[in-house]
Amino acid sequence: MKLIKILNLLFIFFSSYCFSQEGGMWIPNQLNEKEMRQLGMKISTKQIFNSQKPSLKDAIAHFGRGCTSEVISPQGLLLTNHHCGYSQIQSHSTIENNLLNNGFWAKNLEEELPNKNLTATFIVDIKEVTQEIVNNLPTKVTEEKRKILIDSIIEKVSLTIPKKDYQQVMIYPFYKGNQYYAFITETYEDVRLVGTPPSSIGKFGSDTDNWVWPRHTGDFSIFRIYADKNNHPAKYSKDNIPYTPKYFLPISIKEKKEGDFSFIYGFPGKTDEYLPGSALIQTLEIENPIRISLRDASLKILDEEMRTKPEIKIKYAAKYASIANGWKKWMGESQGLKRTDALQKKNEFESLFTQRIQLKKENLSEYGNLLSLLNKIYKDNSQYKKAHTYFNEVFYVNSETFRMSYIILNLLNSTPENFVKNQKKVSDIISELYKNYDAEIDAKVSAKLLFMYSQNVEKVFQASGYENYKDNVSAQDFITQLWEKSSLTGKNGNIIQILSSGNYKEIAETLSQDPVINFMKPYYEIYRKSIVPNFIANQSKLDSLQRIYMKAQLEIFPEKKFYPDANSTLRVSYGKIDGYSPEDAVYYKPFTTLQGVIEKYIPSDYEFDVPQKLFELYKSKEYGKYEQDGNLPVNYIATNHTTGGNSGSPAFDAFGNLTGLNFDRVWEGTMSDLNYDPSICRNIMVDIRYILFIIDKYAGASRLLKEMKIIQ
Repeated sequence: MKLIKILNLLFIFFSSYCFSQEGGMWIPNQLNEKEMRQLGMKISTKQIFNSQKPSLKDAIAHFGRGCTSEVISPQGLLLTNHHCGYSQIQSHSTIENNLLNNGFWAKNLEEELPNKNLTATFIVDIKEVTQEIVNNLPTKVTEEKRKILIDSIIEKVSLTIPKKDYQQVMIYPFYKGNQYYAFITETYEDVRLVGTPPSSIGKFGSDTDNWVWPRHTGDFSIFRIYADKNNHPAKYSKDNIPYTPKYFLPISIKEKKEGDFSFIYGFPGKTDEYLPGSALIQTLEIENPIRISLRDASLKILDEEMRTKPEIKIKYAAKYASIANGWKKWMGESQGLKRTDALQKKNEFESLFTQRIQLKKENLSEYGNLLSLLNKIYKDNSQYKKAHTYFNEVFYVNSETFRMSYIILNLLNSTPENFVKNQKKVSDIISELYKNYDAEIDAKVSAKLLFMYSQNVEKVFQASGYENYKDNVSAQDFITQLWEKSSLTGKNGNIIQILSSGNYKEIAETLSQDPVINFMKPYYEIYRKSIVPNFIANQSKLDSLQRIYMKAQLEIFPEKKFYPDANSTLRVSYGKIDGYSPEDAVYYKPFTTLQGVIEKYIPSDYEFDVPQKLFELYKSKEYGKYEQDGNLPVNYIATNHTTGGNSGSPAFDAFGNLTGLNFDRVWEGTMSDLNYDPSICRNIMVDIRYILFIIDKYAGASRLLKEMKIIQ
């Protein structure tokens, strides 16, 4: 009977596994060409990744260290998302010349706008260095000591890998630290804004449509990489010239259809596909509900202010989008995990895992109690996870005044030597925050969240007097008075001047008298002494056990293909263009068109307004060579496995031609970070034909089209 049960579990598990082969974020030098060809690919994997000859990977750049971009011309033209370039577009915007509202199209190279600290990083080669790292580790060592040793070993191994003077070597762990790979990179530091549609196209649907399908967003912007006269990376200079790439992407405007092969190339940020069920419980019951409720409160305040004050809308545009992005993502993640029975699937897998261990007696001593240990530590850590999440959201993410106070308290807690060493750095961070800071709005947000913290966090993690914030009004009155007396808010002195004048003792004494810093201090001390040490200690145990658990999964299921979790390194995911059913009796087609944009049109609405020229182009049906079946394609979806960091990733057809630009996932499928399921997980892309149509017919930027290789 036990054997029959095991066989049944095997059948259920591997039936599900075979169905999910479209998922995965694969290291590009380890692609399964046979499987990709079975799904419809027509090129070889050598054309996707080749360290000896030009290949697709030479056109893929890590954009600003947080998104992906791709080279689409022999003159270094770089395509990415509008939201990836948003802060750069915002930085060039003023009330008089608002590029966010109006768009921007440089008429020549001289008009292309430089961007401070913006980079584009290419991967030159990838090499496995697992043995070089692991063989130098002692067999028995604490997790803290192990991390220190690994950092030291990685530094030494990095120095042994051949590279040119303008290249870098980065070594990353994979499979929870069971494997290591070295990435040889080239980072270009002169990246200039070339063109962007107005937000009414590039951010159409804004926060309402974020993470939602059907979608109708022209989420793209165009930059250009500049290099020195030798085509090597260089800091901005008027003498720099457009970069000549090793490879640039051909663009296909051919017809697409449901079922077509599709693959994505990019830098996905972080996934955790191999956690135990107890980790999912913590996500569903603690972490996500806290984050969602706090950000919901913050966003309501910001939205009200942004809708009535144009200058606040510009100031808070990127900030609001960042906060809202996580808020909506976590709601969809929780819903998707529940709808696809992710926890039940974890339980089934863990049952099979345990059964296999019992059949392999030699592994019992090493892995036999692994899951029970993981479950216990997750349970023990739950109160610290709750307090840690509340503190992070209230005193760092959503309140900029509290964040400044936290940063300064870190400075005050350092030695006099480190104080002087980090003094300017802190001043620069705060100066950057001030660029888009409004004390009155931040006071409203801070008061609301402080009230929520006082109501929901255990007493042991509260500062004395927390009972005084018994309602929103009392919290608001208290914060308003506090803000009026603080140099952090600019109401009573200037924090930047304080940080830059006097010696260590004088500055420290002045800062220690600031009312906001004094208010924050007991919360800071509780966080530092009671929350963080316990949270980190438990997390360290979990990290160690997760590494062993990952190793066990690889050993116990040798027939299963485990793709490594995302870690901001270059990956390929593949699947097909496909619709999906988010709920009973509902089916979404995989394509949207310009007709849908017009159907959503709300005049003068900041989310759904449509530029007059685009409206006129729709009425005249002037789609040119970009139309399909009498309409203009806008967005489409596929089963490609993506996450944050894949924003701006190129979407390819079976022949390796650029067909779209990844920018989002469907709301119900955001749980793919923890549990990819091809029945509901879909990535969302801007159709390349819509991008070219906007450049051509809307913007009249024909000079850019002349640089590209367009396949009709």
